[in-house]
Amino acid sequence: MTLSRRTLFATTAAVAATTAGTAQAAPASGGRPLRTGFERLAADGYALLDGRRVGIVTNPTGITRDARHIVDVMHADDRVDLVAVFGPEHGFRGTAQAGGSEGRYDDPATGLPVYDTYLKSGQPLADVFTASGVDTVVFDIQDVGARFYTYIWTLFDCMEAARLAGKRFVVLDRPNPVTGRAALGPVLHKEFATFVGRQPIAQAHGMTVAELARLFNDEFLTAPVPLETVAMTGWKRSEFYDASGLPWVPPSPNMPTPETALVYAGTCLFEGTNLSEGRGTTRPFELLGAEGVDGRWAAAANELGLPGVRFREAYFAPTFSKFQGKTVGGVQLHVHDRAAFDPVRTGIALLVTAKRVWGGFAWRSDNWIDKLTGSTQVRTMIDAGADTDEVVAAWQQELAAFRRIRRQYLIYR
Repeated sequence: MTLSRRTLFATTAAVAATTAGTAQAAPASGGRPLRTGFERLAADGYALLDGRRVGIVTNPTGITRDARHIVDVMHADDRVDLVAVFGPEHGFRGTAQAGGSEGRYDDPATGLPVYDTYLKSGQPLADVFTASGVDTVVFDIQDVGARFYTYIWTLFDCMEAARLAGKRFVVLDRPNPVTGRAALGPVLHKEFATFVGRQPIAQAHGMTVAELARLFNDEFLTAPVPLETVAMTGWKRSEFYDASGLPWVPPSPNMPTPETALVYAGTCLFEGTNLSEGRGTTRPFELLGAEGVDGRWAAAANELGLPGVRFREAYFAPTFSKFQGKTVGGVQLHVHDRAAFDPVRTGIALLVTAKRVWGGFAWRSDNWIDKLTGSTQVRTMIDAGADTDEVVAAWQQELAAFRRIRRQYLIYR
């Protein structure tokens, strides 16, 4: 008997994929084995995809716990008819920077056609699914828990497009790296909907992608798509990413570590200002600053006694983005108690104190801050002299309403 290269790969991948779903599942805290949606799908012999022509929406985070990409694993397995890949912002293999994608190409490793989903939605994206020849669209991307991180809106747009194209939709779940304990921050107002916030959810949503898919399907899609979710086992809402035992792959070029994700839901607001949010440094979103900022900012932020975080006077020279090649002053966040840390309150406090101590503070001229926060409220209150507590208090009623809706769609305890 002569084995073809593909058959040999398929046999190896089948054994490895099953192992990845069982024996290799690392214990989470308390000795519970955490298994991702993909691990459970593989351990079940891909029964959910049997007889289906499958396309997958994924990026470099779609990996097994032994760091193989799931597209490579599934392509080599004859139990899966994988016929297409769909790449989001930054691309399927992750070669593009912020605001970019890889376009349409054939993947050199597998020969599979890769279609670009970035900035496509509605019927144009539905046409991409139709042209690909798939009947089932699978989604597996690591999220970071913030409303303005675009992958959850790729999920939303792909669900809506799959509905329009008459496709089945399957979501493979992964942990929220900053826990799923609570939703925090302002809720988007629909008139401010963009690709950094399509629907009225909280700034830090506290959900996994499978939970969000369930919420999107029932609350926000024009009509439901045929949806199936493959939940994790062994994940608790209180757990941070390091409890998962999974390797961390940067979901985007400026999300290098789980610590970046921890602060991102608050400090990404500095994208809406003339200060650097740390892009072009080794600590994006942990370093913030501008020319002319000095130690007064760190001192003012520390005086607030915000829970779980301290601020260090810092100087840095971004290699790209704002202040490229210039030395700027600012702060570095040091989170010392991540369970107590509130990223959104901290982000607001940093905006308030930056405006107070640095005369050069300004919002971006396009009022991008309103798209990030979801309304004009944060910007206009800070401009009017409101303090941190006043700004945070202003969104509590709408946040409470979102939390009530959110509760219906939670899968894990």
